[in-house]
Amino acid sequence: MNHPLRLSVALLLAASSLFGQVPATPDDVKGPLIPLPDDAFFAKFKLMQAPTVESLLLKPGDRLAIIGDSITEQKMYSRIIETYLTVCVPELQITARQYGWSGETAEGFLRRMTNDCLRFEPTVATLCYGMNDHRYRPYDPANGQWYRDNYSGIVYALKNAGARVVLGSPGSVGKVPTWTKSDAFQLEDLNLNLATFRNLALGIATDQGVRFADVFWPMLRSDHAAKQRFGADYAVPGKDGVHPGWAGQLIMAHSFLHALGLDGDLGGITIDLNAGRAQGRKGHAVTAFANGTATIRSTRYPFCAEGAPDKDDSIRSGMTLVPFNEDLNRLTLVVKGASAARYRVTWGSVSKSYSGEQLARGVNLAADFAVNPFSEAFQRVDAAVTKKQAYETRQIKTLFHGEEGHADMAATVALTEKVRQPLADAIAKAFVPVEHQLIIAAE
Repeated sequence: MNHPLRLSVALLLAASSLFGQVPATPDDVKGPLIPLPDDAFFAKFKLMQAPTVESLLLKPGDRLAIIGDSITEQKMYSRIIETYLTVCVPELQITARQYGWSGETAEGFLRRMTNDCLRFEPTVATLCYGMNDHRYRPYDPANGQWYRDNYSGIVYALKNAGARVVLGSPGSVGKVPTWTKSDAFQLEDLNLNLATFRNLALGIATDQGVRFADVFWPMLRSDHAAKQRFGADYAVPGKDGVHPGWAGQLIMAHSFLHALGLDGDLGGITIDLNAGRAQGRKGHAVTAFANGTATIRSTRYPFCAEGAPDKDDSIRSGMTLVPFNEDLNRLTLVVKGASAARYRVTWGSVSKSYSGEQLARGVNLAADFAVNPFSEAFQRVDAAVTKKQAYETRQIKTLFHGEEGHADMAATVALTEKVRQPLADAIAKAFVPVEHQLIIAAE
């Protein structure tokens, strides 16, 4: 394998310069544009259309690197991604590391990626830079070129190391951050700059033949819609305008998981009331069925999320702003032979009422049951992911870049990997089959 451990930053930057120039202004956009809503709020934005995702990028046994700035270091969207991959597509056996670093730009990661990331030989990587790179000010082409050069250099190095890449755009901002200490520009100026960086990121992905995850447009659109639906205080980009809460982080995770090509079919159960039988698929085995009650053993979980649907600190709320459940989280119940007008479906401690027609078409249990028989097991896996990702921040930022790493990097890597491995093993140990029942009764 051509490993970039010996490639200098200067060589990477020289390689990145092969991939074109930046626009002189935010209006200098070539190619088909996304049709935007007929709303004055969006009038100045010009967003290039991204290609559709047509295949699964992931392969069994992939080692995923989740890379970005302080938004990644929040360990929220990265946690959603790793937990999702662990429980929703367990057959892929994906492992992950997060590499978030507060205040970082693409240039910063480019300079540390060999030491911190490539030594672990990732086979697939997600990138999310541009927020700090845009410098919280209106667009200027010199800064855009600097961003493009460094972001291209990261992609070049990852590809040279044999990794498949999902290049993410920056998100949107919700207000001018207090740390800018300037009143010379408005919120719209920053988002127009970020929109241009989003187009630059798409251009890099196109030039280098890698996947693109659009973070900016879903966040900008969702923030505008959420304020109209839930009130002006709802903040998809976060209360400080930059660091999203759980709703915004769910939107980010949706963009990356979609770009990875996951189809969202998490299996299902089909019950035939006339024939008196039930059958499961894709990790859900019906072990008994009688009198409308199906007993099921599942080796695949839906993505479970509780919380208020109208609060920006809620994953469940984020699910109302983007089609996460429709695209990525479908655990389907189909009931045939439903002759009554309505039926009550009981799953765990919760019951829902459906018409016979709805059940015949199929209902998404993952979307309809916020609390369900998987909830406790899901939370145990997610807690294990949380502990591991927390240590990964300490491993890289405190130990690799601290006195220990400076004194003896090889020894520091070896010792910290001995600490990290049991945390990774705990995730696999927490993921266990779930026994549960579905009860179908005419009302």
